[in-house]
Amino acid sequence: MATAAKHAESCEGCREILAEWTEISDTAKSMKVTWESDVLWPRIRRAMRRDMSPLMRMAAAAMITVTIGATAWYAMRDTNRDMAFDQKILNVAAVDEVERAEQAYLDAIDRLEKVAEPELENADTTLMANYKEKLMLLDDAITECQTNIEQNRQNAHLRRQLLSMYSEKQRTLQAVVREGTHVTNE
Repeated sequence: MATAAKHAESCEGCREILAEWTEISDTAKSMKVTWESDVLWPRIRRAMRRDMSPLMRMAAAAMITVTIGATAWYAMRDTNRDMAFDQKILNVAAVDEVERAEQAYLDAIDRLEKVAEPELENADTTLMANYKEKLMLLDDAITECQTNIEQNRQNAHLRRQLLSMYSEKQRTLQAVVREGTHVTNE
């Protein structure tokens, strides 16, 4: 303002504008009114309630309902999204647990296979030759099923089929071991 006042001393147009601003400022200061009243806002509130038409009340009620509904929908959407995320985490954890159990089962079958291997190598009976062929077919079917599972890790049907094949392989290996023990004892 000091710079503007200094400039206004030499510029007629700016001097007039500065004079008008000063006059407006002085007038505004003289019009300022203050009062203390504890009943002003309650009176305004009562007047608004009294003057509000039924249509305005319905509009306000509708607005409040829409706001509450939108807020609830938004909260539920986030909750559903969180639940879906939690379900995916649980599915991944369940699949991981199944895969660990499958691996333990495979390890047990591999140990059994090592015990049965000498009997299968010396397949001198028709029964042992049939067991050897059955195990080769089971291994091929297991490999194919594992390939399909790699494409869809969460396919429970394929996993049940694979478990069934593992069980059949285990039973066959146990039969090979029993038959080998039976032949050796004779």
